[in-house]
Amino acid sequence: MRWRERDGVRWLEAVLPGATAAFTARVGGVSEGPFAGLNLGVLTGDEEASVRENRRRAAGALGIDPEAVLIGRQVHGAEVLRRDAPPRPNPYATSAGPPPEVDGQATARRGAVPLVLVADCLPMALAGPNGVAMVHCGWRGLAAGIVERGVEGVSASAAAIGPGIGRCCYEVGDEVLERFEALGEGLSDGGKLDLVEVARRLLERAGIDEIEVSGLCTSCEAELFFSHRRDAGRTGRQAGFAWIDDG
Repeated sequence: MRWRERDGVRWLEAVLPGATAAFTARVGGVSEGPFAGLNLGVLTGDEEASVRENRRRAAGALGIDPEAVLIGRQVHGAEVLRRDAPPRPNPYATSAGPPPEVDGQATARRGAVPLVLVADCLPMALAGPNGVAMVHCGWRGLAAGIVERGVEGVSASAAAIGPGIGRCCYEVGDEVLERFEALGEGLSDGGKLDLVEVARRLLERAGIDEIEVSGLCTSCEAELFFSHRRDAGRTGRQAGFAWIDDG
């Protein structure tokens, strides 16, 4: 992955077979206070007008149409919604009705842009012959099978995992660690879970060996990312976007 910047907006970009993924930082927006910067989450307590402007800026920097973004209300589940066209009206771009409760978006339509919002959970892009997907990977979604559903949804051959909370900062209870015992040893250090390694092993089990990882911890990098755990729940959201390349 490489850092890119346009019009003050910064993001990490990953190249996948026939597709591109972008993982935004908090840099370049108009929000203030605990949401300072490019907060893209409406349901955070931030001013909606600020979030709408931030979303406009993010889409403009990435060169995508805000009306083409595929967005859901994330519920830490494992459902991946496959879409042939963006919704009208589009909840990303306007104050439309609530989006569907799903934690992943997939499409084979060129020009449509799957998105997930994150603030410690992992944004994962998947690409394959049947399209592109972006899935929201917290521990609950990982345990429930969202990686497998995302891979199956696009017959994925490659994945990119954006910034999320690292093992350095992610202490969990035994009941969480037990959910991943079948993946083998080395996933935790005491009570600290390596969420990225969990995702990597699940991808490998699903047949994916082309995996790129950002290596950045959202909790450690306060200047770059929002973090739900670091900020005690009062914080913004960055996003993962993915799209099929032209031509």
